[in-house]
Amino acid sequence: MAESDGLITIGAVARASGLTASALRFYGDSGLLVPARVDPLTGYRYYTAAQRERAALIRRLRAIEVPLDSISDILSGDTERAERLLDEHIGELTRRAQEAARVAASIKQALGAGSTGEGVVLSAAILATALEQVRAAAASDRDMPVLAGILVEANANSLMLTATDRYRLSTRTVVTRDRQGDDWALVVDASDVTSVIAWLRLRDEVIAAPGHQALVLVGDGIERRCRVIDEPFPDYRAVLSGLAPVRTRVLTARDPLRDALENHSRTVRFELTKTGLTVSGNNHRHPLPATVTGAAIDICFDVATLLPAIHTALGPDLMLDIAAADLPVVLRSATDGDLTTLAMPTRQPLDR
Repeated sequence: MAESDGLITIGAVARASGLTASALRFYGDSGLLVPARVDPLTGYRYYTAAQRERAALIRRLRAIEVPLDSISDILSGDTERAERLLDEHIGELTRRAQEAARVAASIKQALGAGSTGEGVVLSAAILATALEQVRAAAASDRDMPVLAGILVEANANSLMLTATDRYRLSTRTVVTRDRQGDDWALVVDASDVTSVIAWLRLRDEVIAAPGHQALVLVGDGIERRCRVIDEPFPDYRAVLSGLAPVRTRVLTARDPLRDALENHSRTVRFELTKTGLTVSGNNHRHPLPATVTGAAIDICFDVATLLPAIHTALGPDLMLDIAAADLPVVLRSATDGDLTTLAMPTRQPLDR
């Protein structure tokens, strides 16, 4: 299969649309952008030229956090309804346009300030959020120093951040705006991240580049450095690729699920059926709208484990991939890039 056959690879669609390959898989699994063809032997996904354009529109709509069902309505061909839905976001669109004008004026200065020969340009605010999201999964002790770090990987059009303490794993991908040099990777000491996050929130654009024993961040002509842990990071991709096949998939709105969990102090049970999701605990039951595909299942979670993952999810929608009641559950979300978190269920019984 090649692009000359009229279909386009997932990598080409990612580069053209500004979405990551992981985000494209998320939208395919949610039914918003189902590939035109999936190779039955390799599982590789292929798209049409029209879907490439649809992906670009999805990227723009998700940038202002339009929910998945609203995006489907906007792209359905009903012009009047699409205009009404877009008008509801016009204030945010205007704000972003003004911000983009300010950022454009500083890009040249930022690029000139980066003297490492390698680096990526991205939104400072998005990088701050991404660092905040993944650092919670970094180890707090130093028994294995590298687990107290955050793996930073730069490739063609994205920056990936990953942290794990062996019990949790969180990985976030951020779409970059420009790039110099080759791919690179390093492990940043998570203890340096707190002050950097506060600094990033005051910038518009930032360059991230590898330096001597440091991650170098340059914004508005100011340079900040995060120390590097010079040890190999665990092969988290092997962990993700070694997960058991998904038997049940849930797509639900993030905020109602978060609100339901915040009303419980310990353990909750998710009851998943074809009709939706019910969260129960503390003798209370909360039916929530959800699209459930696959086998019906009951699964329990410690609120302290699950709630942080939901708080840090991107955008208004959350996808849960469940293999079994005693295996890690994958939580996925996507807006400006994508975020994947593994959360372990609990076998603790729950009074109903």
